[in-house]
Amino acid sequence: MKNKNKRPKPFIGLAGNIGVGKTTFTKTMSERCGWKPFYESVSDNPYLNDFYKDMKRWSFNLQIYFLHKRFEMHKIMNNLDEGTIQEEQYMRM
Repeated sequence: MKNKNKRPKPFIGLAGNIGVGKTTFTKTMSERCGWKPFYESVSDNPYLNDFYKDMKRWSFNLQIYFLHKRFEMHKIMNNLDEGTIQEEQYMRM
């Protein structure tokens, strides 16, 4: 049975284009509010280099990879007792 008096844990999803300050904002808010930050990793993305070489060919693969990673993060976030803030990259294709 769920405790109706329990306050829901906050979740903030932060989205925006590359270079607008999402990572800095996520870090600052997580430190000030005591939330666990989740960053969208691009360094381990196996499609990123191919995407920049041929965007039309690799854009679907890249987006599916990001979607899968976000889903994995949300599964982790859902099991935490603390608030979370998530940074997401959006690329114009």
